[in-house]
Amino acid sequence: MSPTELALSEAEFTRDALHEELASTRNRLTASVDESDRRGTWAREQSALAEERLDWARNLEDELGGTKTALQSANDHVDELGVEIRRLQERENELESIIQDVTRHRDEILASSSWRLTRPLRGARRLVDRVHATLRYRLARLASLQRRGTQSLRTRGLNATLRRAQEELRRGTKSPGPAAVHVDVSRDLSGIAFAHHDAPRASVVIPAYNHLDHTITCLRSLAEHAPALAMEVIVVDDCGQDETAELLPAVPGLVFHRNAENLGFIGACNAGASLARGEFVVFLNNDTAVRAGWLDALVETFDRHRDVGLVGAKLIYPDGRLQEAGGIVFADGSGWNYGRFDDPGAPAYNYVREVDYCSGAAICLPRALFDELGGFDPLYAPAYYEDTDLAMKVHAKGLRVLYQPRSEVIHFEGISSGTDTSSGIKRYQVVNQEKFLDRWRETLAGHAKPGTDIRIAREHRCRRRVLVIDATTPQPDQDSGSVRLVNLLRILQQDGAAVTFFADNRAWDGAYSEALQQLGMEVLWHPHLDDPLAWLREHGRSLDMVIVSRHYVLNLYMDVLRRYAPAAKVVFDTVDLHYLREQREAELAGREDMRRTAAETRRRELDLIRRADITLVVSPVEQELLAREAPGARVDVLSNVHEVVGCRRPFDERRDIMFVGGFQHPPNVDAVEWFCGAIWPIVHASEPELRFHIIGSKMPDALRRLADQEGVVVHGFVPDIEPYLDGSRLAVAPLRYGAGVKGKVNMSMAYGQPVIATPIAVEGMFLQAGEEALVAESAEDFADALLRAYRDPELWQQLSAAGLANVERHFSFDAARRAVRHLWSDARA
Repeated sequence: MSPTELALSEAEFTRDALHEELASTRNRLTASVDESDRRGTWAREQSALAEERLDWARNLEDELGGTKTALQSANDHVDELGVEIRRLQERENELESIIQDVTRHRDEILASSSWRLTRPLRGARRLVDRVHATLRYRLARLASLQRRGTQSLRTRGLNATLRRAQEELRRGTKSPGPAAVHVDVSRDLSGIAFAHHDAPRASVVIPAYNHLDHTITCLRSLAEHAPALAMEVIVVDDCGQDETAELLPAVPGLVFHRNAENLGFIGACNAGASLARGEFVVFLNNDTAVRAGWLDALVETFDRHRDVGLVGAKLIYPDGRLQEAGGIVFADGSGWNYGRFDDPGAPAYNYVREVDYCSGAAICLPRALFDELGGFDPLYAPAYYEDTDLAMKVHAKGLRVLYQPRSEVIHFEGISSGTDTSSGIKRYQVVNQEKFLDRWRETLAGHAKPGTDIRIAREHRCRRRVLVIDATTPQPDQDSGSVRLVNLLRILQQDGAAVTFFADNRAWDGAYSEALQQLGMEVLWHPHLDDPLAWLREHGRSLDMVIVSRHYVLNLYMDVLRRYAPAAKVVFDTVDLHYLREQREAELAGREDMRRTAAETRRRELDLIRRADITLVVSPVEQELLAREAPGARVDVLSNVHEVVGCRRPFDERRDIMFVGGFQHPPNVDAVEWFCGAIWPIVHASEPELRFHIIGSKMPDALRRLADQEGVVVHGFVPDIEPYLDGSRLAVAPLRYGAGVKGKVNMSMAYGQPVIATPIAVEGMFLQAGEEALVAESAEDFADALLRAYRDPELWQQLSAAGLANVERHFSFDAARRAVRHLWSDARA
């Protein structure tokens, strides 16, 4: 055999051996995935079995009416679940061993010379890594769900756990995909009328040139969707040849004006603005149809956001597709209708966002500002780029141009001007781009270049990109932790960050999700966020910071964040130290099983604290504790954040006392039960006219039954807490265990309402007992302090003023903003 033939034979042998080795590896990987599928099926079967047992236990509890027999049954059921969980954990360990085996074989192949000769096969490594990361993520989710479910059963009981599960299941998704919009275009004027207002808040200016049927359709939509605010409607007929001038003056309440000569689109708009009497002038194309709430949404944006000069609407084609969600101007002066032809319901197009410009088909700005800027510039006559130029002038004054997705307008684009840019009035779109570029060339140099990733281009005004993840969407009217998170998001956004939020449950949470969008956050939800890992793979490298709340959420994401967002700071927001709260609860209850749970939580929480770039706690007490328990970890304090409202009613105009708190939180349940059982009888015996108001969401039945106790008023959730903060003389915080800073105490103090509290309730709040609050530990001392403050106007006034000063110093937006800005530094707090 010649040397060449020998070399060829060896190469073929190596190739065959390599294929066998690769096939073996693929078989192992397939077996691993099959095992994962079998384990998933087994887990679902066990979950179904657990559901049957839960139903059985619930029925038993109902039948026995809360007797000791039902309680024992629930405890037995918990033990059964514990056995099942241990079995599942054993299976988890087996699967982890398989994964490790596959990884080891993969590494051996990657290290071999034969692997280096097979470049086309190297993509297999990425595939294995992705499968590995996904499996670990899914396993972590399953294990977290098991731990949280078991702990909820032990701390909240069976019924409360079932209610929480049902609440999660009820949270749904939001409409996927666009739907065509039916708009009846006709010349029927019947029923169209507008109210007259001496001082309208907004003047809607509609320039028209022929196309009477579309103008009437626009007017009909305005009449059918009349706003809550006072509106006047002005139609400017730019010397059209149809019947506009004969028919429209008969519309009741309509301000009609016909130009003496054709002024073009820009001249007609300026003529209409000169007739406007409203605080705001709104320009609306005649080839549009508005939807309910469109005008109120535009004007309210000025009230809710700072430094706003112009607001534009979401434009939708009649077939239901998106026309524009704000505009992007590139460095060469070209424009882009962001989102064109996409789904108008997608997350990217449904939050208030600063933009380069908004199409003049539906924009709103203060009339005084429009006049100050000289109106639409005749340089761009007869039309095109006048709206973009106006937006640039607004930016140049230091004001912002915002896109408002709640203002939806159907736009029959091209009805008046056509769509061909090579002929007719549409040709000015090309001509005026050059004029626009000449005027704004220096400013546009800082804009994105054409071809830039559109997500980057849309946010070129933002300095940083931040992702925030929590277990669920914050509900600030339900619990103080949500108030803190929402205010953290507000501060990040106000400081120039582009903020994206998603809840780990990926649910659309109705008004709560929309509230974040209206604050300026991009909110992701299912089905638009089908797989968080896929989203992180696509967007992670553009992130500057990721903030994750709660240890059981960060535990799911820590590894994938390091892999897919390598440049981002990972910030662990503890909310409060869970293990500290669990330790205190275990000591109060004297239960060894709860001590073991707290120890496991401590291990997991401290591990994440050591691995995170920054850990946030809410008080110096927790910061000092972690300096001992996790030395070397960076721990910053970001406490509760509250608006300082002030005391709005004096002592003698107030009566009664109150407790407020979310009752999904076990310490609040314990606090109310202890107060009603040990403290309230003492107070009520001394002040029989006094009433105790219990306020809070997710109230269990056991607390509702306290309404049978004399003088106790059980409210549950109330949509507006302010009347109680202004009207109740005192608030109580009788917590016997917990961790972190108590939002209920901050909130009362921010309204000048004095607080009577236990030491746990004011821990880490920079309070001097007797100065900013009265603090007592025993039931007798608590009742005595309460009665003193309730009866003594001078003591009450001192506590009110000192509490307000405390919130201003330590828990205001200014204090929180300093802490948030420090996150970007490498220095320790």
